Amino acid sequence: MSPAARPLVRPRRPRPGDRVAIVAPSGPVLRERLDAGVDVLRGWDLDPVVMPHVLDVHPHLDHLAGTDADRARDLVDAWCDPTVTAVLAARGGYGAQRMVDLVDWEALRAAGPKVFVGYSDLTALHRAIADRLGLAGLHGPMPATVSFLKDAATQDHLRRTLLAPETVTEITSPGARTLVPGRARGTTFGGCLSLLAGELGVRGRLPACPDGGGILLLEDVGERPYRVDAHLTHLLRSGALDGVTGVVLGSWHDCGPYEEIREVLLDRLAPLGVPVVEEMGFGHGPSTLTLPLGVPATLDADACVLTLEEPALA
Repeated sequence: MSPAARPLVRPRRPRPGDRVAIVAPSGPVLRERLDAGVDVLRGWDLDPVVMPHVLDVHPHLDHLAGTDADRARDLVDAWCDPTVTAVLAARGGYGAQRMVDLVDWEALRAAGPKVFVGYSDLTALHRAIADRLGLAGLHGPMPATVSFLKDAATQDHLRRTLLAPETVTEITSPGARTLVPGRARGTTFGGCLSLLAGELGVRGRLPACPDGGGILLLEDVGERPYRVDAHLTHLLRSGALDGVTGVVLGSWHDCGPYEEIREVLLDRLAPLGVPVVEEMGFGHGPSTLTLPLGVPATLDADACVLTLEEPALA
């Protein structure tokens, strides 16, 4: 049985005083934002350690935070450090897909479970961590991003999910609305729509629904309505969404007028015949919730509440 076919393991929560590592698997990181994010983590009584290549910029491709090999090495070194309990991506952007196959996954498996936090481009790493290590993760804000630094609610939701996960087993948002009514149970999975579509067929794997049914989490940024349509259609035609029991939709920042996006989402997702909640408040917006990936949950689309059957972390 492959790791992805087994129930995912919830890593243990960080405790006060624990070391947490910051890595940059994707885009370049601004020093002033990184410094500010580190200060926030210290204020939570955590001990953040910034890996050596976080502030690098690729010598020829300035959309990458250093070379693929260096970004992969930082992730491996952070994960394999026995004093580190959580690994946080500094930011998203682009680049995780380039380095994911350079990671020494056997070394990560031998090092044992760790919490991994990130979203956006980090969807590719979440997929690999679930598939290759059998671990749940956190689709959550990153310490060198504007939403984390400027929004108190974003910080608080991540802090509680990391340090007191039993306090955030019911997840909702003031703006959440029912797109398709009903109730569903399944294991949370998903992330950034364009990254999920981009993972289709890689080394013969699909970003498939968990065994027993899954509640799909979707969001994206900068994708026009026709591109959102294309990505969803690709997922549907591939069979990657077979077995989905419910859908939770986050933000679609800079994707065009929301009513146009909403029509696409309704057209593509309503035929699944499962409950769907929109505008749940996670992803690339100015404020973002932390949602666990790989945790059993119940979705009440009428009440717009996602209830975790167990805390996100052990």
